[in-house]
Amino acid sequence: MSKIKIESEWEVILKDYFETDEFNQLTDFVKSQYQTKKVYPEPKNIFGAFWKTPFSKVKVIILGQDPYHGPNQAHGLSFSVQDGINPPPSLKNIYKEIESNFGIKKDFSSGNLGIWAEQGVFLLNSVLTVVANSPASHQGKGWEKFTDLVISKLSDKRENLVFMLWGNFAKSKKNLIDQNKHLVLESAHPSPFSAYNGFFGNQHFLKCNQYLKELGLSTINW
Repeated sequence: MSKIKIESEWEVILKDYFETDEFNQLTDFVKSQYQTKKVYPEPKNIFGAFWKTPFSKVKVIILGQDPYHGPNQAHGLSFSVQDGINPPPSLKNIYKEIESNFGIKKDFSSGNLGIWAEQGVFLLNSVLTVVANSPASHQGKGWEKFTDLVISKLSDKRENLVFMLWGNFAKSKKNLIDQNKHLVLESAHPSPFSAYNGFFGNQHFLKCNQYLKELGLSTINW
């Protein structure tokens, strides 16, 4: 369905894929799910990461798996929740690592990462929709092929990006990235189940900013 509403730079980059039967099938599936079930995020926010961070503005990619499945959480940005929603445990652990990296205090009352996205942090989930209270319910339906293509386009057409791959799922996307052109940072996932097995102390946010600074680029205000 080429009439999809997405930010104009991304529309140009992904235009050919939007016209494939494969994407039409995904679109039909997603539409039917929204018509028959409670699905997150709101339709207008499915491509939230793309609207917030145009293709030419991307500096950093943080890859998540699928959206939060609770009320008023997901809004199209991986790991991020809407204003007024308590940050989930993984995001709190991300904040703790940022505090450790820079010796700063984070505001744990806000989990909206839109301010990161506006600075060039592309907060991409591999799957962009989910049924309420049913994690991973839209995995294997076609989103992964779309988001794999997005990662490949960023790797192929851009240079000197920072990819943060947390956990085995994100690490599995490493083969899509040209490591001669980009910085790939890997660690355990920030989930409470794994954060102490290598996420805490990974210094990814510090390493990212050092890399950007060395290239003469503006750093991220984490």
